Amino acid sequence: MTYLDTHIVVWLYAGQVGKFSRRVKALMNEHEIYISPIVRLELHYLYEIQRVTDDANAIVADLSNRIGLKVCGKNFNAIVNQAMKFSWTRDPFDRIIVANAGLNNNVLISKDQNILEHYPYTRW
Repeated sequence: MTYLDTHIVVWLYAGQVGKFSRRVKALMNEHEIYISPIVRLELHYLYEIQRVTDDANAIVADLSNRIGLKVCGKNFNAIVNQAMKFSWTRDPFDRIIVANAGLNNNVLISKDQNILEHYPYTRW
């Protein structure tokens, strides 16, 4: 299982695959791709503030059809418990995205420098 950070989802949806290294493209091609449910909420937030032009459901549905993207169904209480251990960020989206991947030490694809520094299974 490989998880995607929100900005990765936005770039995939926009067809900006040139932003990804060969390594990241290989990870996405070789593994099942998941997002935390909180990514859907962050996408909705970005839509509300007009940083993306399509709503979260349209983005997730499109990527589900195109690349088999799945929304993770891990226990939310377990994810929150994991997120409560992180003091390296005040961003609730980042905390939950990393905690979601971190429950089973899954890879998380992200360019976020703070995440790269603190979650050892982040790839960029």
